[in-house]
Amino acid sequence: MKTEYVRHGSARMFENEFLEAASKIHPVTPFAFYIPIITGLLGWGLWSGTTRLGMVALFAPLGYLTWCFMEYTLHRNLFHWEGNGPLTRRFHAIIHGYHHTYPDDPQRLVMPLGASIPLAIIIGGLLWLVGRPDATLPYFFGIVVGYLAYDYLHWAVHYKKPWTQWGKTMRAHHMAHHFACPDKNFGISHMWIDRLVGSMQVRGQAARETAVKPDTGAAE
Repeated sequence: MKTEYVRHGSARMFENEFLEAASKIHPVTPFAFYIPIITGLLGWGLWSGTTRLGMVALFAPLGYLTWCFMEYTLHRNLFHWEGNGPLTRRFHAIIHGYHHTYPDDPQRLVMPLGASIPLAIIIGGLLWLVGRPDATLPYFFGIVVGYLAYDYLHWAVHYKKPWTQWGKTMRAHHMAHHFACPDKNFGISHMWIDRLVGSMQVRGQAARETAVKPDTGAAE
């Protein structure tokens, strides 16, 4: 994937007016939509006895952990898959290529509802088929909380100036992915999976390796 980009700019993604409008989203929207749903579901589950606090304490963190792996896998294997034909390249441009070209577009920093709702329905449907709502309800809650953390952190590292060392580290991690090594640093809300599977690269290291001549091995 190329690292060509336009700073502080935006462009049109679709000729169709509805699709163009649907591709833009205010960063508050996912939270306003999903938080009432998941808190209502979990509250109902506890009130009705469908699940218990002990199950929440066990399966909500497992759901969050599951999202971490989903985030990494989707980013690395789907968002960065370009394929070989015009249709696959157009698909890539829509789901992720645009963001790498226009990384500062404030209306396209969180996942639009048109993409997140079908994913939530698929995950929720598969968990419903399991038939253990005492476990799957808090598990689903944990997955959605992980997704919301991802959406917030992705917006924050692009749009806000970090004021903690952790925030600065996370921002550097993601900016290295954008501007130095798009084939590394796929974690957005975390870095530990990149460390675990060997796809971790710090921004300074990436810049130094980019400057190395492939034929002589010496820096320019």
